[in-house]
Amino acid sequence: MGLTLSLLLVGALALVAYALSGNMPAVFGIWVPYAASTLFLVGMVYRVIDWARSPVPFRITTTCGQAKSLPWIRSEPLESPSGLISVLGRMFLEVLFFRSLFRNSKADVHGGPKLVYGSSKWLWIFAMLFHWSFLVTFIRHLRFFTEPVPFLVTLAHSLDGIFEIGVPALYITNALILLALSCLLVRRIIVPHLRYISLLTDYLPLIMLFGIVLSGVIMRYFVKTDVVAAKKLIMSLLVFSPAIPDGLGAAFYIHLFLVCVFFALFPVTKLSHMAGVFLSPTRNLANTNRVKRHINPWNAPVKVHTYEEWEDEFSDRLKAAGYQLERD
Repeated sequence: MGLTLSLLLVGALALVAYALSGNMPAVFGIWVPYAASTLFLVGMVYRVIDWARSPVPFRITTTCGQAKSLPWIRSEPLESPSGLISVLGRMFLEVLFFRSLFRNSKADVHGGPKLVYGSSKWLWIFAMLFHWSFLVTFIRHLRFFTEPVPFLVTLAHSLDGIFEIGVPALYITNALILLALSCLLVRRIIVPHLRYISLLTDYLPLIMLFGIVLSGVIMRYFVKTDVVAAKKLIMSLLVFSPAIPDGLGAAFYIHLFLVCVFFALFPVTKLSHMAGVFLSPTRNLANTNRVKRHINPWNAPVKVHTYEEWEDEFSDRLKAAGYQLERD
């Protein structure tokens, strides 16, 4: 149901852009991008502030290795970071190489019945392919937002089409991101227990990304959109002097509309983990629970009755009963 509804929603969005963009180019070329940008920025700022305000009184670092303790006991700084350097190293590997996902395992029931756990690297491989391809594609698109175009963007553009297959040259990331999205979607469909827990919120981002990538591929290799006109529109939006140039076809507006909807929904979907990973207390805190006592700063004051006070209160009775007091 979630997959079907996602396909219908994305298809309907594409049809709306195709049918109406010719008569209302200002709506799809100006107002929708501005509205989507506002929703994205406000939504992400709200999410980040909300996460940052969440109380984290104790260190709840996820560990799977020996913490730093006595000098002769070997510690694992990445598995159980004890300071800022090891936390930064752990975050670097987590953000760029999905280190925790690399540990992904699967559980199967074999004859007996017997539950067997095993390594499963497919999810990590396709996640890496998707995220890195998305990052390179995002960097390539910066040439539409900058003038002059930075060297890094030009370099990414050149390296991505280094094989010069076809005219225009086939981007490596176009093929890889379609492969990765296909595998991630097929995995959700064919794995029974994963299909059972998959909802509309799981399928919709994948189908939306499919639509964005496919419309971009169609624009580049089949419809031949005027990229100069596209850059003029985007630059005019950036300087808040929007103008619709000639030469932008329906394929461009479909691509732009899907991108806008994608970014407008970004803060309310699971995709916001892009920012959440930096604020996760299980990742960004050092495990110092053995060397430092962490006290909840907003604990209500508790009146205690110490042993010394108890001894003073009952000293006469204790002495009469023959007990030896510590202070005597």
